[in-house]
Amino acid sequence: MKKSISFLLVLTFALTMLAGCGGAGASSSAAQPAPESAAEPAASAEGSSAQSAPAYATSLEDIKTKGELVIGLDDTFAPMGFRETDGTLVGFDIDLATAVCEELGVTPTFQPIDWNAKEMELSTGNIDCIWNGMSATPERQQSMSLSKSYLNNKIVVMTNTGVTIASKEDLANFNIGIQAGSAALEAVQADPIYDSIKGKIVEFATYDEVILDMGTGRLDCMVIDEVYGNYKNTKLGGKFGTAEFDFGDDLYAVGFRKGDTELTGAVDTAMETLIANGKAAEISNKWFGKDIVVK
Repeated sequence: MKKSISFLLVLTFALTMLAGCGGAGASSSAAQPAPESAAEPAASAEGSSAQSAPAYATSLEDIKTKGELVIGLDDTFAPMGFRETDGTLVGFDIDLATAVCEELGVTPTFQPIDWNAKEMELSTGNIDCIWNGMSATPERQQSMSLSKSYLNNKIVVMTNTGVTIASKEDLANFNIGIQAGSAALEAVQADPIYDSIKGKIVEFATYDEVILDMGTGRLDCMVIDEVYGNYKNTKLGGKFGTAEFDFGDDLYAVGFRKGDTELTGAVDTAMETLIANGKAAEISNKWFGKDIVVK
């Protein structure tokens, strides 16, 4: 009887130990890290690359496999990219991007975005690039992979009927309209005159809204991209004047994610082809009446 009890005690102990080992194995398995997604690359042996790598990176092969280039734009920015009365998207950048995509063998997909949130749209992967009269500012050169500049623009001051502004200093006496997040606003903010005029600046979501307030007389002037201002002013019969001073040159470039240098280079090469075969000049003449593409 004692031997049977001893046997049973040993057997019970052994089963208990086995169960304990099985439990430990299950817990260990559950604690294993989940597989990493394609958007979150594995860390290097040093453990630093997961922190430094961008959330999204797009190669030329990715774009060709997908068959499209998703282009973020402000679809109210004539003549670069805007809607006709029937809703059709047209403009210089629309035509140029379409021609570049033909060279790359992909379809352009134009995605209207909040221009003030363009960097976020790009970094989160909602778009592949920003292509809509975007200025190649020093800040963007640091935060993005920019194409070669393809168009030269200026930041000018356009005045309402009966308003004359002789110098930057005189701006402190007038109500000024600018689009939020625009190159014009950045140029004004970077100018030494900004502190003395910032109280007179009103920011709008779009330049169309700025022009509406110019029409009502609530604004005396607007700081605006020359290509856009001239285009709209022509449509309005030349009602606005242009001050003799400006806030400097404004080179346009296409913005990609910082790591997308291969894709940036492919777009640069395609643009060089369009310049060489005359297609870029043809598009420029269509929209500006002359060839203003940067060679």
